[in-house]
Amino acid sequence: MKKVDYTKLKATPEKENFSGKYEDTNFISKFLVKNYFKSVEKLLNKITTINSAHEIGCGEGRSTMKLNKLITNLTASEYVENLLPLAQKNNPNLTIFQESIYELNYENNRIDLVFLLEVLEHLDYPELALAELKRVSKKYLILGVPREPLWRFLNMCRFKYLKDFGNTPGHLNHWSKKSIIKLIEKEYGRVVAIESPLPWTIILAEKHGSQ
Repeated sequence: MKKVDYTKLKATPEKENFSGKYEDTNFISKFLVKNYFKSVEKLLNKITTINSAHEIGCGEGRSTMKLNKLITNLTASEYVENLLPLAQKNNPNLTIFQESIYELNYENNRIDLVFLLEVLEHLDYPELALAELKRVSKKYLILGVPREPLWRFLNMCRFKYLKDFGNTPGHLNHWSKKSIIKLIEKEYGRVVAIESPLPWTIILAEKHGSQ
């Protein structure tokens, strides 16, 4: 696998503010986030057996808190070191550790289900990330990304990030539903099911050769 030079990355997660991610701060946020995790739950219900699950890019651990209500045997990780104490505080009973998505700590074919929720759009090398996810995954991936161009349009409707045509700071990649499906099927495996809660695409995929 290609080695990543971390000094040359465009992505700067250590400088981004993820404090509002999945926080239910107002009625609209509550509604959207509730639908998001309802969709995740629907995809989880399509999997018969999950002995191990791992969330990558958990940030402050707020998504982890919600996933932990839906599934057992969950671990999580985050690249930005100073987010780890808060993630652990929010999830005191879970194992949470630091790792890069390009160099995951788990051995090959170790995890039944990997979660990657709103991370891929922030990455310089999404294909390399998916290859590493495929390496550690035993069978399944649940991945969520903003649905473009709807995401940017909705940002502009609320007068956010106008000078960047609605692009959220830190988003280096942009996928429509069709294009993210194509990428997942090329780099990871067969798309089993798709959920489209506004304004995201969430995919359940089964790893190539996992049967």
